[in-house]
Amino acid sequence: MTDQVLAAIDGSQFSEGVCDYAAWASLAMDAPLTFVHVVDNHSAVPEEQNLSGNLRFGARERLMKELSELDEQRAKVNREHGKLMLEAAKERAIDDGVSNPTTRQRNGTLVESLLELEEDIRLLVVGKRGETAHQASGHLGSNLERVARELHRPILMVPKTFKRPEKILMAFDGSKTARKGVEMLARSPLFAGTECHVLIVGAETAERRSELEWALGILRDAGHQAEGAIRAGEVDEALQAYEKEHGIDLLVMGAYGHSRIRHLLVGSTTTAMLRGSRIPVLILR
Repeated sequence: MTDQVLAAIDGSQFSEGVCDYAAWASLAMDAPLTFVHVVDNHSAVPEEQNLSGNLRFGARERLMKELSELDEQRAKVNREHGKLMLEAAKERAIDDGVSNPTTRQRNGTLVESLLELEEDIRLLVVGKRGETAHQASGHLGSNLERVARELHRPILMVPKTFKRPEKILMAFDGSKTARKGVEMLARSPLFAGTECHVLIVGAETAERRSELEWALGILRDAGHQAEGAIRAGEVDEALQAYEKEHGIDLLVMGAYGHSRIRHLLVGSTTTAMLRGSRIPVLILR
């Protein structure tokens, strides 16, 4: 199934938000919706205590057999738990208006599974943090960092609660990725009828003013109400301040701007925004 909205769900508190945002995207884009759950039987297995020195002759073999049986039981429980979550997600999407959502369950790691499905993905929807990620507010979760770094498809990272986006903010720096992002925003059915904002962070120059006018012109020509600004300061702080001032519902960022730190997740600014944002963030590649 090509050009689908793929929603990755797990047992985290973000799963309901993932379901609702995925349903919204599927309906807006008129694209099929598939929920995927990945059974990673080794992601949360604690280190086994080495008891071999305390075991009598023959007991170690018996213990290893019992541990193997426990692994099989855990795998079965994880699969059954995943199937229940997929069914619940499907029912929720149907309640949201999606006519025929499908489900898939895969074994392995989240990143490997998504990379295998990449060619069929039009948009990936994930919770800001997954089930096994540390829940501290500043920690994004290693799975999400790897997904954002390695998957070359648009990724929508969402909070726990759905709010239909009505005001969109594009972080714009004049780069090739950002220009493609503005053109995508302008024509995407996902953002039909939304109010679009464009923000350039830096000193106001004739070049930046020209770039801003270009972006606003593209959006207005496509029928959007559009406004924007150029602001000095740190990029993440300026974006967050603008977001609060204007009641922005969704932030759009390119995975790379002009940052020279390309070996990091998706550029240091994007990483900071992902960790700090309380609204959905759409990452463009």
